Amino acid sequence: MAKATKKQALGRGLSALLKDPENDINSTEDRNADKVVGNIVELDLESIEVNPFQPRTNFNEETLRELASSIRELGVIQPITVRKLAFNKYQLVSGERRFRASKLIGLEAIPAYIRIANDQESLEMALVENIQRQDLDPIEVALSYQRLIDEIQLTQEQMSERVGKKRSTIANYLRLLKLDPIIQTGIRDGFISMGHGRAMVNIESQVDQLEIYEKIITNRLSVRATEKLVKDLNSSEPNTVEEILPEVPKHIKKGVKEFSEYFGHKIDVRIAKNGSGKITIPFHSEEDFNRIKKLVKRDK
Repeated sequence: MAKATKKQALGRGLSALLKDPENDINSTEDRNADKVVGNIVELDLESIEVNPFQPRTNFNEETLRELASSIRELGVIQPITVRKLAFNKYQLVSGERRFRASKLIGLEAIPAYIRIANDQESLEMALVENIQRQDLDPIEVALSYQRLIDEIQLTQEQMSERVGKKRSTIANYLRLLKLDPIIQTGIRDGFISMGHGRAMVNIESQVDQLEIYEKIITNRLSVRATEKLVKDLNSSEPNTVEEILPEVPKHIKKGVKEFSEYFGHKIDVRIAKNGSGKITIPFHSEEDFNRIKKLVKRDK
């Protein structure tokens, strides 16, 4: 207990040092920088602003209140990390949940590690720190990886080194971003798992993806059942106009596309050598069948 008291006292001493205009520290070369940078310092919450580069956008209110209750009882066990912007002005790099929870219970100060970093370094630190958290949903992780590629210009090999994940793991997360946005939302909201998403990534058509997604939700399919459904879809005999008859007339191609858009399903077309053919309109439930029937009646 004595050690903890001494450590907190030291933090308050460094905090006072930072509030002295004559000791303003803006780089690692400044006087007294070694006493502050990398050390735990008690900072006023009002001197800290949130990080605009924060990849995390959703904060569960219930878990935030639970964290606030824990902080009220035990204090902030793990310091946040900030970067210095100006005199007595800081920006969060990591630890926004602890920051928010501390404000929630009315704390005036919080223990923090101080870093001196430019915007790109700050973004990279925030992204890497968040990727390593356990409570991010798969799409948040995938978006963070994508931002490291787009904004920091990291390769998958470099990301693998930064976050301590295999390149194949990173690739699997990034592939989730190929899914239809509706399916991505389903993963974020917990309606389906990342395993379901990984199975559907192997379907190129987003129309087909959504059809499989509907079946998963309606029938509560397991990941294994979804994988089989996708495998059956991909291995079925060619039944599209382009695959069966490459030289199909343009008006038929256009018509099949219009049918698919109108009925909200991928329309199957089979064409014989003599030019005759058959159109199949699929449905997935009684409600879906009735919906299609109403469309047909409406146009009579």
